[in-house]
Amino acid sequence: MAQNLRTIGFDADDTLWHNERFFKLTQDRFAELLADFAEPDHLGAALVEAERRNLGHYGFGIKGFVLSMIETAIEVTEERVPASVIAELMEAGREMLRHPIELLPHAQETVAHFAGSHYLVLITKGDLLDQERKLAQSGLGEMFDDVQIVSDKTVTTYSGIFGRTPGGVQGAMMVGNSMKSDVRPAIDAGSWGIFVPQDLAWDFEHAEAPENAARYREIAHLGDLPDLVDEIS
Repeated sequence: MAQNLRTIGFDADDTLWHNERFFKLTQDRFAELLADFAEPDHLGAALVEAERRNLGHYGFGIKGFVLSMIETAIEVTEERVPASVIAELMEAGREMLRHPIELLPHAQETVAHFAGSHYLVLITKGDLLDQERKLAQSGLGEMFDDVQIVSDKTVTTYSGIFGRTPGGVQGAMMVGNSMKSDVRPAIDAGSWGIFVPQDLAWDFEHAEAPENAARYREIAHLGDLPDLVDEIS
């Protein structure tokens, strides 16, 4: 069924390395800083709404997250947020941008396993400079044949990227932790979609699994990917 599988696309954040845990830690700090103005649940809901409003303006990534925190702080304090709190939020963002990369289990050996035998594409969304920094620190960059940092992941995104790779869209597989961004649109484009769930997931990345899709699979971790590829090949 997948004898012509020639290209494997990998998501980056929370598929190859940790990412969401740093957002959660910063959001906890955000709640502490604004504890005198809003309950954590109310603050969290206001932040999610700000992020939703701002995605079209700032895109995905740390910078947009920090701007949304500042906007939320202004809103919940009725424009009385202390300048010191704004300064701490900006520093928290800089700390996130400086944080060293921590690869997830099996990431290095799995990417290395397929390097050479398959055309490998890193497909990630977010801030260009931050994603380039993380890839450089990861030590995985040289194993990829192509790197695509995109503003969003849609059916059109995968059709365009995989359409230019060996085997085309039908001969490609996308591996990632987001059902919404990595799995469903890749399957809808005609490729394989492999879901690798993580304990932490961003609210915006939730979607129902395409249980009846012939090209959908779920694995517990990246270490299971070589056996899966052998099985479907």
